Amino acid sequence: MNRIRGTLPRGPSERIPEACAKPFHRGTRAGSTVCRGLGVLVVMAALFAPSARADRLEDEYRKQRLLMVENVIASEGIKNKLVLDAMRTVPRHEFVLPADRPKAYFDQSLSIGHKQTITPPFIVAYMTETLDPQPTDRVLEIGTGSGYQAAILAQIVKEVYTIEIVEPLGKQAQERLARMKYRNIEVKIGDGYKGWPEHAPFDKIIVTCSPEAVPQPLIDQLKDGGRMIVPLGERYQQVFHLFEKRDGKLIQTKLLPTLFVPMTGASEEERKVKPDPLKPQMLNASFEESTLIEGMPDGWHYLRQVELVASQNAPDGKRFLLISNREPGRFAQGLQATAVDGSRIGKLKVTCWVRATDILPGPEARQLAGIQILFYDSDRRLTDTVPVAAFEGTFPWKKVSQEIVVPKSAREMILHFGLNGGTGKLSLDALQVAPVARN
Repeated sequence: MNRIRGTLPRGPSERIPEACAKPFHRGTRAGSTVCRGLGVLVVMAALFAPSARADRLEDEYRKQRLLMVENVIASEGIKNKLVLDAMRTVPRHEFVLPADRPKAYFDQSLSIGHKQTITPPFIVAYMTETLDPQPTDRVLEIGTGSGYQAAILAQIVKEVYTIEIVEPLGKQAQERLARMKYRNIEVKIGDGYKGWPEHAPFDKIIVTCSPEAVPQPLIDQLKDGGRMIVPLGERYQQVFHLFEKRDGKLIQTKLLPTLFVPMTGASEEERKVKPDPLKPQMLNASFEESTLIEGMPDGWHYLRQVELVASQNAPDGKRFLLISNREPGRFAQGLQATAVDGSRIGKLKVTCWVRATDILPGPEARQLAGIQILFYDSDRRLTDTVPVAAFEGTFPWKKVSQEIVVPKSAREMILHFGLNGGTGKLSLDALQVAPVARN
C-alpha cells in the first residue's frame, strides 16, 4: 500500500485491494461425489466469500486510517490523544460517496453531492482539538451533510447535537449514524445558524461551514465558559476564529487561514462581498502580507513546510515564499481558491518567479514538484486537473509563463503549488493568474 500523503485538494486514485477466497480442494473417488463437493464449494463460496472480502476491505481501510493519522495529522502538530484516537477509530470511508472510498483517507475534501463536501481529516482534527473536548461536554455542530465531524466528536464527548443544512444529505446522515450505532448523536435538518435552543446551552459549538459573521443565536446558546470555533470570511477567504465566552462576553482569537464550503441558501446569497467569476485572481500573489500568523502569508491555505523569506533580491517586493522538504513522500505545499466561469473564460495565463535547489521527485513517479490548477463544476465535483509547470534539480530565479485551457463546466478553481512528496527547496514569488476570454 502506498504511503498516505499530505493535504491536497485531490489525492491520487488508489484501488483498495479486494480479497479473493482461496480455492478449497479435496480428493474424491466418484463423479457424483465430485459434483456434490463442487456444489458444497459453491454454497460455501456464496456464504463466506463476501464476508471474507468485507473483512479484508475493512482491514485495508483500518491500515490506511492509521497511516493517515500518523502521516498527515499527528505529524502536522495534532497532539490531543482523545482526538487522535477518534481519528484512528471513525471509518471515514463510510461517510463519502462509494466511488470516492479509495480516496477516503487522503487529507482532502471530497464532494458528497448537493454542492457540499466532506471536510479534510486534518481540519476535522484541528477544529476538534481547538475546542478542547471533554468527556462531559454537550456539543452543537453545524454541518453540511456527511455526519463525519459529529462522529469524531461522539467518540470523545457525552452528547452531540448536529444540524445538517441540506435536507437530502441530512436524511442520509441520520440513517448512517443510526446504522453505525452512534447513540449519543442527535440529528436535526434545518437552518444551522438558528442553533438548537431547546437543547441549549452548549459547552462547545463547532461550525463546519462558513458564515460571513457569527450568527447571534449561536452566541446566545454557548454556555458561559464555553468555546466555539467558526471559519469566518469571504467565500474563498476564511480564517478560523476561536471564541471563548467569559462573563457573557466573547473573547475572540484569530487562528489559521482556511478554505471551507460556504453556507447554502439565503445566508450565502446575502453576502456583502462576493467573488467575480469573470476576474479570477490570486490574492497576496507576491506573499508580502503576513498579518495572521508570523512567517505565513495571508490568503494562502493548507500551508505545509513553508516560510516567508525577507530578501532584497526577491523578484517582486521584499519577500518570497520558500517551500522545503527533506522526507521523501511528505508534502510541502500551499493553495488558494477562487471563482471562475468556464463558459466565458477560455484560458488562464499563469505567471510566477521560481527558483529550485536540489529538487528530486518523490518515491512515486507522479510526485513531482510543481504548480497545478484543479477545476470544479457547479456541484463542486472535480472536473479536471491541469499541470502548469514541474520543477527538478537546481536553477536560479527565472520567470515561468504558461497558458492553460479552462473547462467550460468550471465554476471554481484551486491553484496548488508544492514539492508534492519530492525533496529539496522551491522558492516562489509573484504567483499570478490572468483570465483570457473564451472566443
